[in-house]
Amino acid sequence: MPEPLESLPPGELTGAAFIRRLETLFLLVRRVLGGSMQADRKSTRKGTGITFADYAEYRHGDDYRAIDWRVYARFDELVIKLFELEEDATVYLLLDMSRSMQTKTAMARKLAAALGYIGLNCQDRVACYGMADELRPLLEASRGRGKVLPFLRSLESATCFGKDTDFNTCVKTLQARHRKKGLVVVVSDFLFPGGFEEGLKRLSGLGHDVHAIQVLSEEDLKCDRKGDLELECVESGKRRKVTVTARELDAYAAAVAEWNEKLRVECARRGIGFTRTLDSEAFDEVIRAILQRGGLAA
Repeated sequence: MPEPLESLPPGELTGAAFIRRLETLFLLVRRVLGGSMQADRKSTRKGTGITFADYAEYRHGDDYRAIDWRVYARFDELVIKLFELEEDATVYLLLDMSRSMQTKTAMARKLAAALGYIGLNCQDRVACYGMADELRPLLEASRGRGKVLPFLRSLESATCFGKDTDFNTCVKTLQARHRKKGLVVVVSDFLFPGGFEEGLKRLSGLGHDVHAIQVLSEEDLKCDRKGDLELECVESGKRRKVTVTARELDAYAAAVAEWNEKLRVECARRGIGFTRTLDSEAFDEVIRAILQRGGLAA
């Protein structure tokens, strides 16, 4: 098993080579999605944008310049045109920084770095939090290219923290800090002791667009250790002596597969976008695949 990883080596996320890879992804976003991270970020509210949305009966006080005179000429009714209100997007990145992510944190941080880089360059409002038994800010809600380097430095130097990951508490904290709806991307292994259902349900219920990126390692999926072992929980530090046989190994693999399938089904049921990846894959290929599927929308 790899050595536990705390902060990343200097330059891992701020070096020129890594930023060139981020820039390549940003250019792909502009070409594929025409700008922001999702194909359609228009508000459902009606306002003074440029895309026609609907008609409404003219009432005293309405802007007379919005009257559709062609409709009046044909039907003798005064109606005004309504347009989709163009809004900037708000992107909330929830990055699992619990100790169970230590061996996967490099991959998770690179995925968050790519999404934050794209959002900031698209002039979206981006906020990023480390998530464990509490929520810790890695980037306060910000906008613009000038925030890219501070964001990458924060990701690079952050350390894993906390004990058991409390996803539900973290979602409640996000809800208390931010009232504006947006795109919420959760980057985690989703191996939460309390489960993921309630947190995902709450995020969906708040009206956010949600995308879950599950980062796993080969060790998560398959255990090859046999015999009398003393295991230690990487988050709580609790130890337990166990005897592992081939039967236990098969049961472990089955339980992990069942858990992961439950996550996939839960996301599909709630209209949540879902991506699963191994920490050994190239982060930019994962983002590229998401973009080629049409973005982070479910």
